[in-house]
Amino acid sequence: MKKKSIATKFALVGLVLLGACARLDHLGKPPTMTPAAESPEHVAMLWQGLPTEIQNQRAVDGSSLWSGSQNSLLGDRRAVNKGDILTVVIEIDEEAEISNGTSRSRSSSESMGVPHLLGLPQRLDEKLPTGASSAEAVELSGASSSSGDGSVSRSEKLELRIAATIVDVLPNGVLAISGNQEVRVNFELRELLVSGYVRPQDISRQNEITYDKIASARVSYGGRGQITDVQQPRYGQQVLDAILPF
Repeated sequence: MKKKSIATKFALVGLVLLGACARLDHLGKPPTMTPAAESPEHVAMLWQGLPTEIQNQRAVDGSSLWSGSQNSLLGDRRAVNKGDILTVVIEIDEEAEISNGTSRSRSSSESMGVPHLLGLPQRLDEKLPTGASSAEAVELSGASSSSGDGSVSRSEKLELRIAATIVDVLPNGVLAISGNQEVRVNFELRELLVSGYVRPQDISRQNEITYDKIASARVSYGGRGQITDVQQPRYGQQVLDAILPF
């Protein structure tokens, strides 16, 4: 039992130190940025995969303005291949307000009496204590009521633009995109992440796509740094909030 207790203490100390490591990264210095070379976008740009379809291309005169490639003057410059870059436009301006109320009430009353039954109640009353009577043998009453009221009010507004990279081309032609952006100001790091799936035909001629056309969209806008640490409750307080029933 003593060995188990010691192991438990070491485990708790390890968890505390592990949680503190994230804050030690920017202790007395700005937060460390994520290396771009380790991102999935960088991997997609290095290896674009094998071509899934071979198209017949005819020879084109070198002086022609149209060659059918993205590098030509009139070519389609939209991102279609793995490793290509497109711009994701995030414009969220939503408001929601929900209100509901419920009310319920119920009352009931029942009574049963035996004033006359072959003279038995009268004889019974003689044996009962003073003030007691069997004329009204049973009387029941009950009442219950409940009411509830709830409302939800929510407003969100976010306007962002971020460059995302096509990290994979699915067999049905849908493009998997991923993008991240980090901006460090003094000792605070703001991070924007976006990922999801888009159709090539939804990409505009300006090589842009709005977030409402991204399937399974994941948009994260947050940060880390000294200000964020102060705004967050301590780990011990979070644990107590999770386990305490009151």
